[in-house]
Amino acid sequence: MEATRAIDPWAPVDPLGEALHFLRMNGAFYCRSELTAPWGLTMPPMPEYVWFHVVTSGRVWVETEEPAGTTLLQPGDLALVPHGAGHVLRSEPGATAPGILELERERVSDRYEILRHGEGGAPSLLICGAVRFDHPAARDLVEALPATIRIEAADSPELDWLQSTLRLMAAEARELRPGGETVITRLGDILVIQAIRSWIETDPAAQTGWLGALRDRQIGRAISLIHRDPARAWTVASLADEVAMSRSAFARRFTELVGEPAMHYLARWRMHLALDSLREDAATVAELASRLGYRSEAAFARAFKRVVGVSPGAVRRGAQQSGAVGAAHIRSRSTPVETIR
Repeated sequence: MEATRAIDPWAPVDPLGEALHFLRMNGAFYCRSELTAPWGLTMPPMPEYVWFHVVTSGRVWVETEEPAGTTLLQPGDLALVPHGAGHVLRSEPGATAPGILELERERVSDRYEILRHGEGGAPSLLICGAVRFDHPAARDLVEALPATIRIEAADSPELDWLQSTLRLMAAEARELRPGGETVITRLGDILVIQAIRSWIETDPAAQTGWLGALRDRQIGRAISLIHRDPARAWTVASLADEVAMSRSAFARRFTELVGEPAMHYLARWRMHLALDSLREDAATVAELASRLGYRSEAAFARAFKRVVGVSPGAVRRGAQQSGAVGAAHIRSRSTPVETIR
């Protein structure tokens, strides 16, 4: 994956639109659950994944750690657990909740299964899934989301999209026709994206932090420039000049809105791209150093270890051995980083 290929030429031109454009996901697990009360399911933690649950009939209690707590879902409701946290689904408070991966499931395809579970009482039908957003901008967007998002189908006439999508999903779930699992997984992807968009448009929390910075005319533009051309020899002064601000005013506002200095954000963004390439591509460390604007392989390797916590070689070896990076991850924004060129 080439860093300079990060933006599709047909992408939206506004920074927030670009972030939404990157909401392309890989599904790890989709499950149609046919449940009869009393029943319960424990969903395991899946770091970097977004869990979603759609209730097509019956009702479901979703229990997460505080501050989210317990949420009741009715038919037509959708819940997102964006940060991959473990959580519990129950027909009623106190119902026994074995791990979903411990229960026998019917495998329909590589990514789609059917679960039948419960004690024979009132029925509920759920569509559940765990999906991962691969692009760094999408992961930054997901990081900004709350612990749980609940979308009620009956909340507003503006949510006709949800009602229509849920009706189609419910029809497919009732009788799985040829290709039905493909339809349901695609609809699940759409529901996740639409739920995130709905939250951004309606929740005051979406006006602050990184999402709020994207909405700022000048700071959003600077973030977009970093995303579009991460290999450029950016400085605080050159970014400020691009958005017609003084260096000091730009530095102050960027840190205030984004939560970290501009050069820290640039370094972290480059390492996001490098980490994805080490996971997916055959690029060498030297090629990545050149691609991301570092003058030497050694300078790139030092910056990578400072931001990610392990060396590029360790990440590549882990990916080759297990098909996944494992513990390697981008450190939080509070972690001091330094751009070494």
